[in-house]
Amino acid sequence: MKIKLIAAACALLALPPVASAASPEIERLIAAATPGLIAIRHDIHQHPELGNRETRTSALVAERLRKLGLEVRTGIARTGVVAVLKGGLPGPVIGLRSELDALPVTELSGLPYASTVKTEYDGKQVGVGHVCGHDIHIAILLGVAEVLAADRGHLRGTVKFIFQPAEEGAPEGEEGGAALMIKEGVLQAPTPEVFFSTHVGAGKAGAISVSRDRTTAAADVFVARVIGKSTHAAMPWRGVDPVPPTALAILALQTIPSRQSDLSLPPPVISIGKIEGGVRQNIIPGEVRLEGTIRSVTKAQRDDVVARLERTFKDTAESAGASADFKLVGAGYPAGFNNAALVDRLLPVLRAASTSGEVRIASGVYAADDMAEFSTRIPSVGFGLGATPDGVDPRTAASNHSPYFVADDSVIAVGVRAFTELIAAYGEPVRT
Repeated sequence: MKIKLIAAACALLALPPVASAASPEIERLIAAATPGLIAIRHDIHQHPELGNRETRTSALVAERLRKLGLEVRTGIARTGVVAVLKGGLPGPVIGLRSELDALPVTELSGLPYASTVKTEYDGKQVGVGHVCGHDIHIAILLGVAEVLAADRGHLRGTVKFIFQPAEEGAPEGEEGGAALMIKEGVLQAPTPEVFFSTHVGAGKAGAISVSRDRTTAAADVFVARVIGKSTHAAMPWRGVDPVPPTALAILALQTIPSRQSDLSLPPPVISIGKIEGGVRQNIIPGEVRLEGTIRSVTKAQRDDVVARLERTFKDTAESAGASADFKLVGAGYPAGFNNAALVDRLLPVLRAASTSGEVRIASGVYAADDMAEFSTRIPSVGFGLGATPDGVDPRTAASNHSPYFVADDSVIAVGVRAFTELIAAYGEPVRT
């Protein structure tokens, strides 16, 4: 399999750029499908589910795909859905991927179809919301399936639709996401020779961006504990207060990207997202626990940051008479990459699909996405899709993962058009 993929990647270098504009029939099919896709998106948005628990969402997706006549498999990586559409003409196998899961965030968008779902997460009652845009991605891929199924006689090759659970991470103690789907054989029978994907975010609705190189950062999650000795808050000398060295460590770790990292590369990003310590204001806690994330652009940078983080916590704690432990938890995500030759070949297609007729050439972001598990194995093109509603300044619009994040319905049709045209252009015979 590896030899075949290397050969396919090398062959891309020799292919000329392609230009494509959606045919009147494809445009008619997209227009006809869009109202139903918006309704599906609203339904999914109102019924979000966390990673490895997307039972309703995956059942809806599978039922829709079966009605379109696709070969459908369910239960992959617990709740994943894979569907295969065989075209009427010979051609390549093309993979498309969407996420299924939502986030433990209470939505504050004010939308008429906003989520009111609550569930237990990490021992707490939390809201659940599609505040990353995965509901839009699902609707887009279902739209591509609908359009191509209606026009399958003209489809060259095979399209493999992968609806993946737990992109935001599996629950503690569970496997999940793209890595588990791959372990369970999602890249086999048939094996895609290329992958296409998208991600919505803040930006003018329908605007497209693409990177020729790195798309996303590698991501690791860490847990650190600063351990002292509990005592009365009025008599701190009778114990060891872990709070001050924790505060010092949080500040000191920010010198890793600013003063300790090679700034000829994009620097790493280190963020603390959760701090726990103590139960009452007049009791010095016995320990403080932190959870954070590391974003890096190379494996060497990642390994360096991990070593420096561990040293920072332990040395800072010991300076105050406390101790510390540091560990990575869960499966980290690798950095994601586009295939540069493939991007250059298909750039005219993305320009034609964009609402502005232009494509912004982007550099990689620090967000992480386990689409990287696919793109590190198979030549890929992932593109950004602006989704900020008209009348809202994209520069100040709420970002993904914010409780105020809003993705506009209009971008569903843009995404469907982009994917259908990428598939058509990639499958066309090369004329010399």
